[in-house]
Amino acid sequence: MRVVLGTAVVTAAYAVVVARVAVDGGRYHLLVALAVLWVVTLLVTWWTRRGRVPGTARGAVVAVVLAAAVAQLPGILEPPRTSTDSYRYVWDGRVQLSGTSPYRYAPLDDRLARLRDPLLFPGLGPGDRSGYLTEPLPRTKAELLPRAKDDPRTLINRPRVPTIYPPGAQAWFAAVAAVTPWSAGTLGVQVGSALLAVAIAAALALWRRRRGGNPLDALWWAWSPTALIEAGNGAHVDVVSAAVVVLALGVFTSRRGRRGTLWLAGLLLGLAASTKLFPLVLAPALAPWRRGRFRDLLPAPVASVATVVLGYLPHLAVAGALVLGYLPGYLSEEGGDSRSAVLRLVLPGTGPWLTIALGLAVVVTGVWAVVHVGRTGDPALPAVVLFGVFLLGSTPTYPWYAVPLVVLAVLSHRLEWISVALAMQLGYAALGLLGFSTASYVVALVVVVAATVVRARGQRRRASSGSSTAAPSTRRTT
Repeated sequence: MRVVLGTAVVTAAYAVVVARVAVDGGRYHLLVALAVLWVVTLLVTWWTRRGRVPGTARGAVVAVVLAAAVAQLPGILEPPRTSTDSYRYVWDGRVQLSGTSPYRYAPLDDRLARLRDPLLFPGLGPGDRSGYLTEPLPRTKAELLPRAKDDPRTLINRPRVPTIYPPGAQAWFAAVAAVTPWSAGTLGVQVGSALLAVAIAAALALWRRRRGGNPLDALWWAWSPTALIEAGNGAHVDVVSAAVVVLALGVFTSRRGRRGTLWLAGLLLGLAASTKLFPLVLAPALAPWRRGRFRDLLPAPVASVATVVLGYLPHLAVAGALVLGYLPGYLSEEGGDSRSAVLRLVLPGTGPWLTIALGLAVVVTGVWAVVHVGRTGDPALPAVVLFGVFLLGSTPTYPWYAVPLVVLAVLSHRLEWISVALAMQLGYAALGLLGFSTASYVVALVVVVAATVVRARGQRRRASSGSSTAAPSTRRTT
């Protein structure tokens, strides 16, 4: 009964938010709406999780799947509210199906005019001329910014530059485009992302069940605003990447000790990184260090990097120097004061210090990860820490980057890391409000550190309590 009531409340709250808010409708309105949605979903999930598991453990998994599916519906029924990325997804898929590499031409390029439709190009028809031809990208940020501006004639963002998305993402776009009519617009990618979000919820419920936990823990993902807004509504490709990450970790744990497992897990991680590059930071979680077995360190990282590189090769033959699309320009465009905001509080904002500090944090965490996974065989905790440290160190602007983090937080049962996703979403909503995003990240960091300290102290108390109660028994038997 709690699952049914919780689903109703979460779905209703989400439906109100997704129907009434958008970035262009006012940042403060969006901030308040998202803050309320987060409070509602967290409280309802906590209340539902405390209830009795419905029926059998298998029944609980089914309940999670149904609850996740129903909660995604309001987002599917509305156009994307907080991002226009899905319009680029639709375009990239369409371009590929026409036999052209999306890295070769920008959307406004007249050589792709035949692919325009009234939905994506409300102000530019197939017979109209934009007067724009794709050119090599400039090197300086000052020259990039004008090229990256939106155009009122199309809903596609940055229509004067080639795509940014890696080959794995392009494969997803093409697959969805192949079964979606042009008149459906973004509906295909929205439905596809929602289905993946439900599949992730099912995988998390099974993961928790097999480890003796409560399958309802998966609701921390299924009902989180990150899953709701960035999947069924925003259709962000990060959901695809997160699904493949779960598959990679599942292969690693279920086939541990078998030949080829590390290579297969690394290949899957490479596929996730071919969809969104960030999952490459998870490679140490699949590279166990065991005494006398250094060979286990290399397969997963090598396989993941090789998979990403091989994915680009077919496009390299067609697009040449444009094969990376707008990725270099994007990194330059986004490398402003918002990045590494937490590190900027203690380090100089100029020079290489921020990059060095972020790299050092990732390396140190990576070393800990390979030791931990080698000792325990469980990659979930190292994975969430690796991804969380990367996000806290880089403080990206866009909240959909946190999709894999929420999944990993539930997978590892380290729910404090969800606070980082909350900080990212509220910071994005309040973009332009001086210091709000930085403050949000700092609060999330405090939450993570505090929870880690409390958990460590609890473990030490239990260990000392166990040893003290065992000692008298030992003396009586000797």
